[in-house]
Amino acid sequence: MPFVYINITLAYTMSLLGLLIYRSHLMSSLLCLEGMMLSLFIMITLTTLNMHFMLMYMLPVILLVFAACEAAVGLALLILISNLYGLDYVQNLNLLQC
Repeated sequence: MPFVYINITLAYTMSLLGLLIYRSHLMSSLLCLEGMMLSLFIMITLTTLNMHFMLMYMLPVILLVFAACEAAVGLALLILISNLYGLDYVQNLNLLQC
């Protein structure tokens, strides 16, 4: 396994670990999710270019579309929660209340 794939896998693992450790703040969780999506995008792009399979060339673009939608929804939720509650600390929020 080349060093590039090892580094990208390590970046994904560190982002996942950061998501599991720093899940109390919404902003840090969103940043860790973006790091995971970026490492997945790079991994899929490198795999697609190395396999030379024509039908896989659209996979990185599809992943980028999903990452952009996820980022937009995450930022909208962050703005909504910070406007309503004044902070992004997830532990103090009771999301089941109306």
